Amino acid sequence: MDLQALSDFDLVAAHGGFGRAARVSGRSKATLSRRVAELEESLGVRLIERGSQNLRLTDEGRALHERTHGLLSEIVEAGEAVVLGASTPKGRLRVSAPVVFAHVALPRIGARFALAYPDVQLEIVAEDRKVDPIEEGYDLVIRIDPSPDERLVGRRFLNDERLIVAPPGMPGPVLSLDGEEARVKAVLLSAARPEDVWRISSETADVVLRPDPVLRLSSLLMVRDAVLAGAGAAMLPKLLVADDIEAGRLAYWGTLARPPVEIWALQSSRRLVGAKVRAFLEVVGKAFPEMAFVAPPT
Repeated sequence: MDLQALSDFDLVAAHGGFGRAARVSGRSKATLSRRVAELEESLGVRLIERGSQNLRLTDEGRALHERTHGLLSEIVEAGEAVVLGASTPKGRLRVSAPVVFAHVALPRIGARFALAYPDVQLEIVAEDRKVDPIEEGYDLVIRIDPSPDERLVGRRFLNDERLIVAPPGMPGPVLSLDGEEARVKAVLLSAARPEDVWRISSETADVVLRPDPVLRLSSLLMVRDAVLAGAGAAMLPKLLVADDIEAGRLAYWGTLARPPVEIWALQSSRRLVGAKVRAFLEVVGKAFPEMAFVAPPT
């Protein structure tokens, strides 16, 4: 496969047409059209539908663009690094992150990164679905307690805990002497199972709380807001409620007796770790030097 022809096709696909690609690159439309035609002939498939006013990729063209765009960007970046004698972060950096972590931590981290690396266009997308970094064009995905996946590589950069919190004026649970469960009025996630209990470890013995749901909500941000409004107790990530506890807006009842929650930054194992990804991970690492979340000053 001709790498220059592939690069020309990527340019046309990325800019949505031969005319726009020609204006950006300074090359003629005729040259770009000829190079794409040569690539189609060598592959034996049509990549672009002709005859329409707007560019339209065929299924084969879309698949080729999605699978090679990131690789071509890395080749360009690697060449620039060799010429410069150093790896300089530049270009577009797309990051997918869970909604809670994105809202709580990434605005500040993103701002620090943008100030330190003005040549990188950082885009952070907050979403709780499991994205495919290659198919959807992400350079980095942040996941909580990720399952092993040979297609992804990365590192753990933060441990978090699950805390039991309640409105400050809400009476604490009445604990029995025989170790039975204490029932508490609770706000739960919609996906919470009826049999789930909250087990809190203490110096003397474990305390088991049985949440009686008065409200079920679909997101942790909604659960936190409902607890702040006085609806009941809840189990929430420390990174989401640490500043509320520090400010006295929420009462801390205890830490769930479970292993810490692990937060990882991952990328496709098929891609090299580029300069902009390394730079972003350095900024993230500086934000959590002890791999633990500390609430910002209120």
